[in-house]
Amino acid sequence: MALLQMASVAVSALFLAQLDFLAQLDASPAAAAGVGAAPVEAIATAAAASPAKAPSLPVIGLMTDAGLPDGLTGALVVRQLSWLRLHGGGSYNMISPGVRAGLTLIPFGWGPSLSAEAGHYFEGDANNLVRRFAGPSYDSNAALQRVGYDYANAHLGLEFGSRRATFYIHGGVSYIRATVHQLNDVVAAQSQSAAGDSGSGTQVSIKQDPVIRAVTPSVKLGLVVYLW
Repeated sequence: MALLQMASVAVSALFLAQLDFLAQLDASPAAAAGVGAAPVEAIATAAAASPAKAPSLPVIGLMTDAGLPDGLTGALVVRQLSWLRLHGGGSYNMISPGVRAGLTLIPFGWGPSLSAEAGHYFEGDANNLVRRFAGPSYDSNAALQRVGYDYANAHLGLEFGSRRATFYIHGGVSYIRATVHQLNDVVAAQSQSAAGDSGSGTQVSIKQDPVIRAVTPSVKLGLVVYLW
């Protein structure tokens, strides 16, 4: 009898051990799934929390503007920084071609701006331009046969748009330096004409071409289109 009781207890203990082993097997996949899910959820949360990177601004563009004393200008534009624009190109003032380069500071990427520029116009004959306004009866002036000048601009402005296209209006002051050629011929011709009318023998001569310097208000309108 005692032997049967001992056998019964042994069978019960073995059965309970088997149940416990099966329970542990069932719990293992769930635990493993929980461990693997935690990092995935953490990565997803971090990705959602990180802000999206802003698209970069186009750097290279083309610019055109018109004003005085700049004339009509077309230039290549480089914008490495959102607040700094560099340009260089060619100009035309209805007399001769020229060149201009400059920079514009735009603290907020749009809105108020500050520009500094320098340009040069090669010598050309301005008589044809004067004749367009004065009419065919205009006689050419020797002092206008070689007109060219250097200039520098200091402008405040407003910029509208920032990414692909920018329209701007700039105004301020310009410094202009020009040499007047053949002025002696003009004075001599006038002196001879006056002497012939009055009989006076007084003559005036200019030994050296005078240089004219002036500071004058200036303004221009322009457009920039960024391509790359």
